[in-house]
Amino acid sequence: MKFTDSPVIDLTVNGTRLSIQQDNGSMHVGTSVWPCSLILAKFAERWSTVDSSSSSSSPNPYAELLDFRRRRAVELGTGCGVAGMAFHLLGLTEIVLTDISPVMPALKHNLKRNKAALGKSLKTSIVYWNNKDQISALNPPFDLVIAADVVYIEESVGQLVTAMESLVAEDGAVLLGYQIRSPEADKLFWELCDVVFKIEKVPHEHLHPEYAYEETDVYIFRKKVKKNQIVSE
Repeated sequence: MKFTDSPVIDLTVNGTRLSIQQDNGSMHVGTSVWPCSLILAKFAERWSTVDSSSSSSSPNPYAELLDFRRRRAVELGTGCGVAGMAFHLLGLTEIVLTDISPVMPALKHNLKRNKAALGKSLKTSIVYWNNKDQISALNPPFDLVIAADVVYIEESVGQLVTAMESLVAEDGAVLLGYQIRSPEADKLFWELCDVVFKIEKVPHEHLHPEYAYEETDVYIFRKKVKKNQIVSE
């Protein structure tokens, strides 16, 4: 299910309006705006703008995760770029937006369309998840790996998980907006992720109240400590 068939999606993040043009008639899923990118963006907005130092506010469980100062990030399968642009507006200024080459025209069009709102041209890179040279050229590791609605083809699941593992720092995190698109891909994805990552599901009540659709979730992945690391320490 797409978020809407409207040719333009507007999203306000931290007081700034993004205007994303999508092409639902394209042969590539990356030229549409999918719900999880919006949910992930608004989750980050909800918690990154909370002042946890205020005595009147409840503790912010995501204060450290969403403290974007001096952080480097990469987005996998960015599509039209809405999540990456939103994170930039929230202070994550060192971010690279990546996708496959057929999606790049739509991404670059939307970055140009929103340049005034963003205040700069964001970095982009063509990345196929199974291309180790393209992964290495991004200069990992990254403090944050961002991805939304990227699990829908069983054949690409292993490549995605390997790319995530290769890109995220040992003390970094993967932020994932997720919705089941294929039962087969879903099953394999969680089996492979369980080997590599500690998985935390964000409670639904922690999502932005206006962007908390029943079928969508946000997850936080952190690398598991390997046995040889424990021995060496």
